[in-house]
Amino acid sequence: MKKIYDFSRSPSMRNYTVADLQALKQSNKKLSMSNPKDATELKACVDAEIDLLVVWDSQIEECREIAPYHFMGVGSTWSQFGNRDDILDHAFEMMRKGGDMYYTLRSYEVMEMLSKEGIPVQSHIGLIPTFSHWCGGLRGFGRTADEAMQIYQTLKRMEDVGVFAVEAECIAEEVLEAINQKTSIVTFSLGSGMAGDVIMSFVADICGEQSEEERPPKHAHAFGNLAPLHKQMYNERVAAMSMFHKEVQAQNFPYQSNNISMHPNEKDKFLEALDKQ
Repeated sequence: MKKIYDFSRSPSMRNYTVADLQALKQSNKKLSMSNPKDATELKACVDAEIDLLVVWDSQIEECREIAPYHFMGVGSTWSQFGNRDDILDHAFEMMRKGGDMYYTLRSYEVMEMLSKEGIPVQSHIGLIPTFSHWCGGLRGFGRTADEAMQIYQTLKRMEDVGVFAVEAECIAEEVLEAINQKTSIVTFSLGSGMAGDVIMSFVADICGEQSEEERPPKHAHAFGNLAPLHKQMYNERVAAMSMFHKEVQAQNFPYQSNNISMHPNEKDKFLEALDKQ
């Protein structure tokens, strides 16, 4: 645990700092990373000792309360803001609220603008779901030499504008292995092999929240089996709600045991007083 001042200049501590992540290039250590979507998942990540977290901007304050010392990424979606000033304002707000890096899919100019302000910038290479229209749908990247070289050139361009880290999604493992040591950018491998400095997976994928019939993506390995429990919980919820509805329709509910009664002899006093009104 390292003593730091966070980006709001408040004294704090972190399990990992930007410098620690950059130093992964010179070590054999791998860190784990995931994306809790609510307080329950966040607490599970903390209890499971996941190293790094990435959260939505609406979560950042609650997440800092639950996980005050975890390295935590936050950012904005591609279409969330229309101009650079709004993006910059949002980035500063997220860093003030406890972010340790800021994710953006916007232009190199925006990445450079943020970086020049001292913000650790994270971006994305390989499969970017937001841009799947441009590449013909959700697919693997870097399977040809030409596309692999495009990935490398994109990474180096990001490096030139000061990007600190990237999510490397669904890239051929040979490609990430070949380029990871040719860049100072910290790589978060999602379905891109072991060569990434950090290994990322989604909470839902790790916990097995999709059934085989739902065809989870190739990179999703289930270490748990929550799908049957979710189905059981849904069925139990529907059964309970149906019973409630039927009892209301039959005028059986609320049951007497659920009702509140007046104190002894108070009803007669009340009705007598009411009749005089």
